[in-house]
Amino acid sequence: MVGGSALSDDKDAGVYLVDGKDGAVLIDAGAGDGTGDIVRNIGKAGVDPARIKSLILTHCHVDHSGGIPGLQKRLGVRTVSHARCAEILARGNDPRTAAGWYGMKLPPILIDEPFDQDELRVQLGDTELICIFTPGHSPGSISIYMDRDGMRVLFGQDVHGPLHPVLASDARLYKQSLARLIALQADVLCEGHFGVFRPKAEVERYIRSYL
Repeated sequence: MVGGSALSDDKDAGVYLVDGKDGAVLIDAGAGDGTGDIVRNIGKAGVDPARIKSLILTHCHVDHSGGIPGLQKRLGVRTVSHARCAEILARGNDPRTAAGWYGMKLPPILIDEPFDQDELRVQLGDTELICIFTPGHSPGSISIYMDRDGMRVLFGQDVHGPLHPVLASDARLYKQSLARLIALQADVLCEGHFGVFRPKAEVERYIRSYL
C-alpha cells in the first residue's frame, strides 16, 4: 500500500503497488491532493516510479480516481478501467463519482484502455493480474486478483460499499459480486478503506459479513 488516508491524504482510498519483473502497476489513484506523497511512497517501497506503466482503476469514485490526472502527468501511466466506469469519468463532475460528498469538483477524465468484457487479464512479467467485473457498489466496479508464491491476493476495493441511490448502486448485483469474491478463496484481501485482511478464513469472514 503506497497511498491511503494515513499515508497520503485523508480523502484517499487505498492505493496499491504491484511490482513485476517487466514493470509495475498501480491499483487506484487516490483523490488527488496526496499524489506527491504516493509517488514518494513508491520510492520508499524500493520501486523506481518510472517503472510504473499502468494504473488499473477499480471504480469511478473520486477517492479512487481523482489522482489520475496528477499521476498521468508525473509518471505517464496508461489507465485501465471498465467501460461503464470510463463513461462516468468522461462526463466530469458526475454525481456518481461522489465528488460532491468530498467537497470536490472532478474534471473530465479519459481512460486510455476501457474494457467491457467480464474479465481482463493484464500480464506483468511473471505475474498475471486478472480484472473481473464486480458491479454493485458502483455501475463499473471491478476487482483484481493475482496468484503469487502459492498465495492468492485479491484487490477487492470497497467490499464494504456503501450502497446509495446517488452512486447508482445496485444491491442485487452487489450481493452477486460479493459471492463471486468469496468463491475466489483469496488468502489476502487488500480493501479500499479498511486495510489488508488475512488469512483465507478472515478474508471470507470479512466479505461474508456484508452479505
